[in-house]
Order: sequence, then C-alpha cells, then structure tokens
Amino acid sequence: MEIAVLGFVRQTNSSDSSDRPPPAAELRAMDPCYTTVAYTSYPAETFTLQDRRHEVSPGQSGGPTVVQHTVVNVPTEPTRDYLVWSLWNLIYGNIFCFGLAALIYSVKARDRKLVGDLDGAKRHASTARVLNIVATVLTSLAVFLSIVVPIAMIANSRRYYRYH
Repeated sequence: MEIAVLGFVRQTNSSDSSDRPPPAAELRAMDPCYTTVAYTSYPAETFTLQDRRHEVSPGQSGGPTVVQHTVVNVPTEPTRDYLVWSLWNLIYGNIFCFGLAALIYSVKARDRKLVGDLDGAKRHASTARVLNIVATVLTSLAVFLSIVVPIAMIANSRRYYRYH
C-alpha cells in the first residue's frame, strides 16, 4: 500500500494495518524544510494512490479516438474609438481644430463598430488617434511655451536692468 503525505509517497508493509503518516524524523529526512510544528498543527490527509492509466470512460471503446476541431475567429482586442481623448482635446486643446476632427472620427469609429464593420472602425479609430496625438502635442507645446517664455523674459529683464 502506498501512502502520500504532504506530497511524499512511502511504501508501507501490508502487515501495517494503520494508515498513520510517517514519523516526523522520516519526513524531516525527506524534506529539510519540514518542521514538526506544521505537522502537528495541520495534520496531513492520507490516501491510497490508484493506477488509472488503463481506465476508459464509460461508453467509449479503448481504441483510438477521433478529435474534432472547431476554429472560432475571435478578435484579440476590441477596437478602441478614443472618444474620451477626443472630447478632452476638443474642450481643452482644440488647436487648429484637431480636437474637433478627432471627435468626428471617433464617433465614426464607434458607429462602424456598432454596425459590425471592424475594418472601417479600425481605420477611423487610427485617424482619430493620430489627430489626438497631434492635438495633445501641440497643446502641451503651447502650455510649455506659455510658461517658459514669460519666465525667461522676466529673468532676462531683471538682468538687463541690474547692469544698466
């Protein structure tokens, strides 16, 4: 009879009728990380191992099995329409109307996605993404320059008046 305790298997005598787990010294020899505290606090379950290699499910023959394959095309990632980004650029960064154009293409992408035209949705979403990138870069550049240029002018004017 084989007994598994904590993932270890040990052979027992057939005359040993008790299904006790092996002593702590034997477990410690098999696994150096084993502690007796863990063994006494949480006793392990013991069970007999069965050989199931030749077992066949009911209703099936023991011969070769035929496997049917079904192919399902699932898009890996849903098409994004960038609507929130387009709204942000329309409200806060509508330089040269890139935010408005991005919003229009985002709505077109969402409409194409709802109709089921995924290629058209990807095309419109890609255009909306490019327009959003351009609007975001131009807005960031404008904000950066509107902060840096006045600071540089103030610093330069103070230096000019100090020496003249």
